[in-house]
Amino acid sequence: MPEKTQTIATGSGNTTLTQGGWRRYLLPLSVAVLVIFHSVGFYGLAFSDNPEYFQQLTPMNLLLTAVLLFSFHKRWNGSFMLFALMAATVGFTAEVLGIHTGLLFGDYSYGAALGLKLWEVPLLIGLNWLILIYSTGHISDFTKFAWPVKAVLGSLLMVLLDLFLEPVAVEYDFWRWHSNNIPLSNFIGWFGVALLLQVLYQWLPIAKGNPMAPFVFLVQLLFFVGLYLCL
Repeated sequence: MPEKTQTIATGSGNTTLTQGGWRRYLLPLSVAVLVIFHSVGFYGLAFSDNPEYFQQLTPMNLLLTAVLLFSFHKRWNGSFMLFALMAATVGFTAEVLGIHTGLLFGDYSYGAALGLKLWEVPLLIGLNWLILIYSTGHISDFTKFAWPVKAVLGSLLMVLLDLFLEPVAVEYDFWRWHSNNIPLSNFIGWFGVALLLQVLYQWLPIAKGNPMAPFVFLVQLLFFVGLYLCL
């Protein structure tokens, strides 16, 4: 179907606008904003004289990422809202359980960099779980595998990210391990919780195909790989 046009009269003549034509710029613009903010954060943490200032900007960066990502979601129906609520709640609850019992991940505690806490866990952790499950789920959904394989693939992508995230998180006061070593149980627990939520993502009839999702995961992966190499 040809694009509709709208003619606007101006003092110098008629200006023809293509309705919806501006939408083609939304994705490149959103990716550019995402890259710029992460680049500033990367420079500030790795090379500035005041990395503590940039640590304080982490919650804002996470919120911005969420806004950019979910602004491209196609259907905000009951299934999606259930998925979002479950992903955030399960992720946050797993962290609360981990903090207070040492189960799932190991003995660790959160620092101040991720902002306001509830039960010693930053409130934004639930949102972070949602962002990661959603973006890795989208990437795995691009394959033609059966849904159980997609769920495993999405979980492995999250473990890949966590391999670089963990040393960076300790360095910049996101959290710290009481043993001063990152235990294997962390990656096993991370995979287990991720797999549970990836199955939920695959099972629920929510809209897939968010074009921003792969960029969110890739930019975050490059961000943490870069910081890891600078340690």
